[in-house]
Amino acid sequence: MSHTAHIPSHRKPRQRASTSALRAGVAGGVLSTIAVAGAAGPAQAEPVTQTIEMPTIASGFSAAAAASAQATQQLALDMEKQADQDAAAEKAAKAAKKAHAEAVRKDEAEKKAEAAAKAKAEAEAKERAERASRTAERTTLSASTGASDSSSSGSSSASASAPSSSSNVSGSAASIVAFAKAQVGDAYVSGGTGPNAWDCSGLVQAAYRTAGIDLPRVSQAQSTYGTQVSLDNLQPGDILYWGGAGSAYHVAIYVGGGQFVGAQNSSTGTVQRSMDYDRPTGAVRVL
Repeated sequence: MSHTAHIPSHRKPRQRASTSALRAGVAGGVLSTIAVAGAAGPAQAEPVTQTIEMPTIASGFSAAAAASAQATQQLALDMEKQADQDAAAEKAAKAAKKAHAEAVRKDEAEKKAEAAAKAKAEAEAKERAERASRTAERTTLSASTGASDSSSSGSSSASASAPSSSSNVSGSAASIVAFAKAQVGDAYVSGGTGPNAWDCSGLVQAAYRTAGIDLPRVSQAQSTYGTQVSLDNLQPGDILYWGGAGSAYHVAIYVGGGQFVGAQNSSTGTVQRSMDYDRPTGAVRVL
């Protein structure tokens, strides 16, 4: 291309004269307005000499809220204090009630102990008295039995019409019955043979020994030692048995008047009872 070729121009095209004049007029009006305002402003404004504090609307509410909170706190403290006092009073009442109950229990226990000690002392005294009485009865019985035997022997020699066998039987039965009755109140002990504790056959054997008769030791053998007799035809001194003859589990001595004496059991000991108390199975007569 030739250096003389035409190159497009980059300058902006000239604005029209009317447009430029309009823009200049607008700008001049704005500046005039600003100048007028600036000149008028300082003449009308007053200088600020103090700060005005706006009233606090919520100040009254804050004071009331604070007072209410303080009252609530005080009420809570009072209630807590009252609760502590009530709890302490309740605890003291429970302690007093427990102490009273313990005192009553101890008093009752002491009374029971005193009553038991008194009953034990009375029972021991009664037992000693009974033992002394039985000892005296046995001594008297031994003496009377010896005198009866001597008297019977003398009578037999003096008179043939009074056979000695009849007198011996009568005295033997009395001796057996008296011995059995003298043991009433003694303890029952299995295998006991006296002098203060018996089982059933041990008592019967000891009673017959006072009459010079040596019975077998156990109830089974004693129930067949002698002649079987009816329960409606009993005599004092007969042996009563419970169970079968030869297999009896208990024996006692008939003492007359529908009564028997026997070492019954560990609960009752040696007792005198009516035959209706415990009806025997059968009886044997040894004398």
